[in-house]
Amino acid sequence: MALYGRVALIGLGLIAGSMALAMRRGGLAGHIAGTARTDATRTEALRLGLCDTVHATATEAVAGADLVVLAVPIGAMEGLAAEIAPHLAPGATVTDVGSVKGAVIDAVAPHLPQGVHFIPGHPIAGTEQSGPGAGFAELFDNRWCILTPPEGTDPAAATRLRTLWEGMGARVDEMDAAHHDLVLAVTSHAPHLIAYTMVGVADDLRRVTDSEVIKYSAAGFRDFTRIAASDPTMWRDVFLTNRAATLEILGRFTEELFALQRAIRTGDGEMLHAYFTRTRAIRRGIVEAGQDTDAPDFGRAKTRG
Repeated sequence: MALYGRVALIGLGLIAGSMALAMRRGGLAGHIAGTARTDATRTEALRLGLCDTVHATATEAVAGADLVVLAVPIGAMEGLAAEIAPHLAPGATVTDVGSVKGAVIDAVAPHLPQGVHFIPGHPIAGTEQSGPGAGFAELFDNRWCILTPPEGTDPAAATRLRTLWEGMGARVDEMDAAHHDLVLAVTSHAPHLIAYTMVGVADDLRRVTDSEVIKYSAAGFRDFTRIAASDPTMWRDVFLTNRAATLEILGRFTEELFALQRAIRTGDGEMLHAYFTRTRAIRRGIVEAGQDTDAPDFGRAKTRG
């Protein structure tokens, strides 16, 4: 039996497209309605069978929905919340999939009417691909989804949303929004910024030609470029809205980098070996936790990067 009679997906990119396919796989939604900013995306989503109906506006998509998923860039959340608020069904749940939670709560919560449950969420899954065609039903399998229900959230609504994510294959945890934003600054936001920076540095080093950068990309630089291929609008909004936590972690990163520079300059091989041994153990922990694989190229399918 479906957990939700009608689910509205606002934004039809990688995450929403994968949610649609995962919900279909598990029979979790009676009807999936969707909308996106462009005609091309809406047409493609309908062609792929992601949605039962695709609508020209968000207000049409949310009509009668008991679950509304905001899958748009963080910078667009406030305007979208204000637009759909008068059209939300009493008792509906509104959630999102953004990787920053504090700013989303500040942007969305004030606009939602009484009787509508707002439970922010963040599936920690994705690829550098975007668009409705990038989605696949297995994206969330054995990946974590973090929910950050505000104080006073209806327990039944939270349990229902948790059950949906579990039905889509995810492992679910709950935490405070501020703590989520700090954790993600460490595990995602700062690494992405470092990847963008490293690719930018290679572009600036005119002693290394473009052809050499492409031709001789070893695994490290190749993976930097994979991360740096992610959606620029999304990541612009992430850094602007999770500014404090990201800057804190970048400060810590700079301190670590200075320590490594000093060790290299002074020939302190013992320090370097101990440091790399410790960080290697963290990588092994990620594999042992089932959040990646030690297969060649980390098991990435050729078609997905």
